[in-house]
Amino acid sequence: MNISQAVKMAAKSISSNKARSFLTMLGIIIGLAAVIILVSYAEGQTLAMKAYYESMGTNVLEVSANNWMSSEDTGKMLYDYCLGLEGVEGITPNGYVYNDMTISYGAKTLSRNRNYGGGMVMIGGGGMSMSYGGGSDDHYPQVRLGNDKYGLCNDYKIAKGREFSYLEIQNMSQVCILGSDTAEYLFSFADPIDKTITINGLPFRVVGVYQSKAAGINLGNSEDSYWLSESIKRNDKLLLLPSTMTRFFNNNESIDEYIVKVVDSDSITKVVTDLNGFLSNIINTNYGYYNVYNPSEYQGDQEEANQLQQRFLGGIAAISLLVGGIGIMNIMLVTVTERTREIGIRKAIGAERRSIITQFLIEAAMICGIGGLLGIAVGYIGTMVVTKLSFGLVMMPGSAITVGAFAISVALGIIFGLYPAIKASALQPVEALRAD
Repeated sequence: MNISQAVKMAAKSISSNKARSFLTMLGIIIGLAAVIILVSYAEGQTLAMKAYYESMGTNVLEVSANNWMSSEDTGKMLYDYCLGLEGVEGITPNGYVYNDMTISYGAKTLSRNRNYGGGMVMIGGGGMSMSYGGGSDDHYPQVRLGNDKYGLCNDYKIAKGREFSYLEIQNMSQVCILGSDTAEYLFSFADPIDKTITINGLPFRVVGVYQSKAAGINLGNSEDSYWLSESIKRNDKLLLLPSTMTRFFNNNESIDEYIVKVVDSDSITKVVTDLNGFLSNIINTNYGYYNVYNPSEYQGDQEEANQLQQRFLGGIAAISLLVGGIGIMNIMLVTVTERTREIGIRKAIGAERRSIITQFLIEAAMICGIGGLLGIAVGYIGTMVVTKLSFGLVMMPGSAITVGAFAISVALGIIFGLYPAIKASALQPVEALRAD
């Protein structure tokens, strides 16, 4: 018997017992779909962290410092110290406006409360901000407070106009810089430079627009590049004001978060040591606090943790695949019992053991292959749903996962179908013909 005949016989056997064949496939379908969804979800987490670190830029330190009992301005002392510190390229306050704000230009309005969509402003240099819902809330920006070095320290590049000037910061000038998404929403195709927007009724002149974050990062041509690009673009929802404006919008509350840009990675350790030494001398931790955080220090640990989680989730899902494989073995043993007389007749007329084994292996592989295709389809749908709910964006499984999943499903059929096939081929013709 040739391969084509074996395939036809396997297809006939599967189609003649549709309900049983589907129930047999169900373990493979569920197991494979679980593997694809869980592995894709873990990859999504890794990409989210990658987007976060890339959007922050390289060689940056996050510094927090506050001295409650000192009459001196801790921020100014830190700023002056960093200006003369070897290895430091720039420093900026990294404040944020936490009050509800209404931002308007012409007929366009951005408001956290209008058509409330759960807009959320997150803290941290270049951090990601998510906003759910419809209307303008999808474009509600992170309202930040920084100085003339904000773009340099947070890896923003000017697309139009300019950065703040030193005098604009000192004079509390009513100027602002927009992220690309905010500029596009408020001004569409018009040039925003020197136009005036209102923030809670106060006029602010637009002096610059930052380039999209995605434009400064090489995303490559991977299947996940679109998802990564959209994650980074969340940082384009930005409205930057002079840091001295905290007096108007935050009830004169001092800013205690700063971003320090270091010239290169080799200088980071020295700068961290110098900053910790300086801050320990000016801040008594009984009456204040300070911390120097190096995000890149923990990036490798985070990636390793994500990979461990990915393997763990994949291992859990693989258990259901194992259960599905055992189900395949069970149903093939039942099939051997049901077709004992057929096997006896074939062996009596000269069929070799090899052809019997081939027939049953092909049938097991076909059941798993069909189950694998259905599992992949369920996995794709499940991945899109889970990533949409988890990350707010649609993510598709990679081609490597898809091909690997199908190969695993077929391999399971061969592995778990081998014992029933060997058992069928070992039947003696006389004993098989006596079977009822």
